[in-house]
Amino acid sequence: MNQPIRLAKFLGHAGVCSRRQASRLIDAGEVRVNGRCANHIDHVTEKDIVIVHGKQIKTLPDKVLYAYHKPVGIDCKLNESDPASLIHYLPKSQRVYPIGRLDKDSRGLLLLTNNGELCNQMLHPEHHEKKVYLVKVDRPLDPLFCERMANGIPIDNKVTLPCDVKLISTDRFMITLQQGLNRQIRKMSQHCGYQVIDLFRVKIANYTLDPDTLTEGTHQLISINDLKIEQK
Repeated sequence: MNQPIRLAKFLGHAGVCSRRQASRLIDAGEVRVNGRCANHIDHVTEKDIVIVHGKQIKTLPDKVLYAYHKPVGIDCKLNESDPASLIHYLPKSQRVYPIGRLDKDSRGLLLLTNNGELCNQMLHPEHHEKKVYLVKVDRPLDPLFCERMANGIPIDNKVTLPCDVKLISTDRFMITLQQGLNRQIRKMSQHCGYQVIDLFRVKIANYTLDPDTLTEGTHQLISINDLKIEQK
């Protein structure tokens, strides 16, 4: 890297954190550049001395992308003091972080990366990639359930965006979201009078989890091309 790039982008590329998280670290005074406290307009190269939390960020590692089959009980918050935190189950070779989250009671596909640009692209509201979930509820579904869910449900003082919902069996449905509100499917289902007892994410963008190949609790390297998204 010969051309200077903005500090937050550098930290994202280095796999330290996402650019949004980098901005928070800069605000908190946790980032130093060449011995001084960093600011948001700083541009750096690999020749600059960048220190985060007292540790020098020396080189930009190769960008990697993993698919991870998350079990129930793993918390996606990267909290080292929590034995159930995802941080204890991440690949050890490079620091990566999840693109989005699954709540602790849910399972299925997570994408892990040190590519801050990819993370920002996939999480940006204008480019939010579709995610597909298989959901089991506590009792037989009403015939109008899918239509109600698809048209939008009021949760957390807002109405969810229209989505695709298909009945799979008497108590199971498949839902495709292009939105990422906190515990969205559980809250939508609860509003309709149902309790979610199993939530399994099977697809992000155009990458589908194959449980036979990627067993629960394991991860594997994949290519960004596997996502089949328009790269920015």
